Amino acid sequence: MTDELARRIDLLHGVWNIVPTPFHPDEELDLASLRTLTDFVVGSGVDGMTILGVLGEAAKLSDRERSQVIEATLEQGAGRVPVCVTVSAASGHRSVEYAREARAAGAQSVMLSAPPLSRPNDDAVRRHYLRVAEQVPELPVVIQDLPALGVWMSPELIGRMAAEAPNLRVVKLEEEPTAPKVGRLLAANPDLRVLGGLGGEMLIEELRRGAVGTMTGFGYPETLVAIMRDWRAGDEEAAVARFHRWMPLIRFENQQLLNLPIRKHIYMRRGAIASDKVRAPGPVLDAQTVADLDDLLQRLEPDIAG
Repeated sequence: MTDELARRIDLLHGVWNIVPTPFHPDEELDLASLRTLTDFVVGSGVDGMTILGVLGEAAKLSDRERSQVIEATLEQGAGRVPVCVTVSAASGHRSVEYAREARAAGAQSVMLSAPPLSRPNDDAVRRHYLRVAEQVPELPVVIQDLPALGVWMSPELIGRMAAEAPNLRVVKLEEEPTAPKVGRLLAANPDLRVLGGLGGEMLIEELRRGAVGTMTGFGYPETLVAIMRDWRAGDEEAAVARFHRWMPLIRFENQQLLNLPIRKHIYMRRGAIASDKVRAPGPVLDAQTVADLDDLLQRLEPDIAG
């Protein structure tokens, strides 16, 4: 492993915010809001940003729009926080193209999920990851372990891939229950670096099993930053107390299907983006969900003000 790759891997810890893609009410890409959102997220104190993930609506973007999102985010965040670009695609060829583009634009790392397979098998998944890793050997390729996309990866498979390619040493682990798998994965492969996800719902339990942080979205990223600050300082009690104060909102925001529109609505309320539009087809918040969110935020006002 080169010194530069090791340095890049070391940066993948703490809180990496999964950034949504803003749209105008007519569903056109809103680059101005992307810039204000980038400033907002950077200002929250996160360790890094991840763009074009599942909740970045990457599948609804054209390749030209992808390039615009990468360019605007990296330009706005230049020199302030590292950026990880998701390069998942239905084919290895396209993922390689996306990874090369991200490297040329100045991304710190890329994230890759397993491709959709009619018959998922370890060898096909392994070849896919190694193909991309070999094309950008100087960049960490974050393994997104997300069975919701249809592919399950065992600790043995992940460890085997990491042994074959030094830039496959970071895992965004999202197989539930997450905490036990964090423990199993690190017990078998202690050289790996594991980040949690899934809205941060199991952040404390993942940290207790050896995770080094979380790569997830949340409308109040500064809260996750504060939890990690307490944890890094060795004050587990303070981290747990803060986590449980905010858990009602973390749980509420992370509802299946509604997580993205809720998150966008929060960012709009906070002035980070102009519209909470989700590109169709996609869920729309009903009035009662918005009222329930208002109730939660009112109850958290003392913490929000602090």
